Amino acid sequence: MQITLLDGGMGQELLARTGDAPTPLWATQVMLDHPDVVRAIHADYFAAGATIATTNTYAIHHDRLERFDLDHLFEPLHRKALAQANEARVAHGSGRIAGSMGPLVASYRTDVALPVAQAQPKYSEIARLLGPEVDLILLETMASVLQAEGALRGAQAAGRPVWLSMTVDDADGSRLRSGEPWADLAPLLAELRPEALLVNCSVPEAMAAALAEVARFGLPFGAYANGFTHISDAFKADAPKVDVLHHRHDLTPQKYADFAMGWIAQGATIVGGCCEVGPAHIAHLAGVLRAAGHQIV
Repeated sequence: MQITLLDGGMGQELLARTGDAPTPLWATQVMLDHPDVVRAIHADYFAAGATIATTNTYAIHHDRLERFDLDHLFEPLHRKALAQANEARVAHGSGRIAGSMGPLVASYRTDVALPVAQAQPKYSEIARLLGPEVDLILLETMASVLQAEGALRGAQAAGRPVWLSMTVDDADGSRLRSGEPWADLAPLLAELRPEALLVNCSVPEAMAAALAEVARFGLPFGAYANGFTHISDAFKADAPKVDVLHHRHDLTPQKYADFAMGWIAQGATIVGGCCEVGPAHIAHLAGVLRAAGHQIV
């Protein structure tokens, strides 16, 4: 079977490599302070076997930058992130670039989700920046139907294929992190028809139940889980720092690959990793995929 192998997490890998103290700007701050590290991480994921580099643009939103008087860097940061991903691809000689767009205002919080009329133009602005430089748009960690709608409508401005990735309840993957059932997404998916439907940034144990629901929509699908113990209430405060989340020590590359192979057995054709899943995990997964006779595309 042909399997698309995504890369792994960027933000946590940046912090691990630089040793910098976390800030509310997370991966964006590290990119400001250590721009070349982003390109190095992309290169390591390509070397590990990933066929897609996800741009370090997840949290580059006006609302995040304005808190720190950095909004004048909105476009330059996007340009820099795009250049780093593309430079790594050129050096590797192959691969695709996924332009990442994460939730507005905050991740995992549905209480601050903007109405579609406000969210759509914000995403459209980013989509127009990313579109000419990427192969696809990856909408990541959408926690509710409302968040997904604003992002999906805005992403159309890129003129590129769009992949939608939702985050689910860590204890019950049959529900979005908002508590809504997956079925509530059906009208939106039928209207806007993303080219793939994914699940990300939830614990690996939640993915099997999530993919059982995702498979019903008839789209190419997949998963890329995180390596956190859970998403804590402290991280849902205003302007949180990622050090309030804790990584698990049991999620070895072998164990993660076992989870991913289970997702493939459910019909997933797109797998990879999210926060705390690094190049070693992706390299091991690539080896397991090849050993099982799958073609990584």
